[in-house]
Amino acid sequence: MPCKTILVADDSATMRMIVQATLASDNWSVLVASNGKDALAAIADKSVDLVVTDWNMPVMGGLGLIQGLRTSPQHRDVPVLVLTTEEDQESKLAARDLGVRGWLGKPVDPDVLLDMATEILMQPQASTL
Repeated sequence: MPCKTILVADDSATMRMIVQATLASDNWSVLVASNGKDALAAIADKSVDLVVTDWNMPVMGGLGLIQGLRTSPQHRDVPVLVLTTEEDQESKLAARDLGVRGWLGKPVDPDVLLDMATEILMQPQASTL
C-alpha cells in the first residue's frame, strides 16, 4: 500500500509535534504548518490524503484553510479532520457544510486520533461529524 500523506496545521509547536509523532508512528508521511496560509503553500504542488487542522490560528485559521482546499481543483476532495478546543455549534456547522469529516477536542487522545485518521484514510467517503 502506498504511503499516505497527511498535512497537519496548528499554531502550537507542541501540538504539531504530538500529532506528527502520532501519525508518523503509523508510517504515514506528515507535513506540518503553523497556520492555514502556510499549509496551503506547503501543498500547492503536492497531493495530500488527509488534512488535520486546528480551528483557531493566526494569519489564517482552519475555516480559511478548508475554504482554500475546497476551491482548489487538486485538493477539493481531500478529507479534513479538525483538532481544536472549540466546541460551539456554529463552528461545527460551518465545518460540516465544508465537508469536514471529523471534529476532535484537545487535548487529543493519540489512540483516538490514529483510529479516526485510519478510518478516514481507509474509507474516504464516510463522515464522523
